[in-house]
Amino acid sequence: MRPGVEVLLADSSHLIAGRRVGLITNRSGVGRDGTSSIDLLYGGAELVALFAPEHGIRGTEVGGAAIADATDDATGLPIYSLYGETLAPTPEMLEGIDVLAFDLQDIGARYYTYVSTMAHAMTAAGRAGVPFIVLDRPNPIGGLVQGPVLDTAFASFVGMYPVPVRHGLTSGELARLYQGEFGVEVQLHVVPVAGWSAERWFDDTELPWIAPSPNMPSVESAAHYPGTCLFEGTNISVGRGTDAAFQLLGAPWLDGGAWAAGMLELADLPGVEVTPATFTPESPGDRKYAGETVSGIRLTVTDRARYDPVRTAVAALLVARRLSGSAWAWREPHFDRLAGTDRLRLAIERDAAFADITSAWDGDVAAFEALARPYLIYPR
Repeated sequence: MRPGVEVLLADSSHLIAGRRVGLITNRSGVGRDGTSSIDLLYGGAELVALFAPEHGIRGTEVGGAAIADATDDATGLPIYSLYGETLAPTPEMLEGIDVLAFDLQDIGARYYTYVSTMAHAMTAAGRAGVPFIVLDRPNPIGGLVQGPVLDTAFASFVGMYPVPVRHGLTSGELARLYQGEFGVEVQLHVVPVAGWSAERWFDDTELPWIAPSPNMPSVESAAHYPGTCLFEGTNISVGRGTDAAFQLLGAPWLDGGAWAAGMLELADLPGVEVTPATFTPESPGDRKYAGETVSGIRLTVTDRARYDPVRTAVAALLVARRLSGSAWAWREPHFDRLAGTDRLRLAIERDAAFADITSAWDGDVAAFEALARPYLIYPR
């Protein structure tokens, strides 16, 4: 298996031959041996500029922190921020660039901002007449599609287009969908991953897992993120600042045993083990209860083919709100932006039936799968 950057240099170098290349990347953009895509392209092409998404070019900055322009110590190249005063390359940034390439590890959830950076960059490149290349990488949690489809009235940087929470696509497939269905106009070329199929998770590949952001330490965390990230829109900790972020949920007032038991009583949740847990989030990773010991639950995947993190998160939300009483708080409008709708929050507030909430997504998911089918690249 070879990531898109290696396929580009070995088989598709005509796309960059004689062209000045700009590269959107961070530390997750690497070859099979862990060599940075910056180094690979600096040695094999005319790389002239770098662009940094959320978390910065090294992928180590705290989520939500503005990224400043800088200079790369190793190459001397300018680093332009795409997460600060601007979310898209400006015409000035694109001056002197003949082709713009994207090489970031997505994790398969609509909220993860790297694909929004990609969409903004595609649009900017199209306006400037600059071709756009996606150096594709696997979807680390495979090709399953789950969760509510975004209502465009709630579009934001954590969800720009009407796709489900767990979209089941690679960045390259999403780029093709954005161009084909959502009006993003650009000369697009996707350099695919060689040897990957959508039933394979990241740890079934030969590629090194390099945390694409500080609180995405493992494939296990990525597996839960499409569900547990919804708790970012509440006053419940998601375990940021621990070595198991997004596998853990908790707050000082909660009883983890009662929470776990309540979830298992509420719904059949195949493919996941829910157990009580205590943990201590640490700053700067967690801005809610840093340094406090909190009680809650830990989620562990037991069957990847059957696990639905979004359904599991809805069960967790319903039970946590019941147990929290007056201590519960939403972070509005952030929760609705994450969910891509206000219907989920309103259903939880009226304590709607779990089955009624989750079954409402089925038709939209099926419609999305049909919409996305012409843009798929990999076997399923």
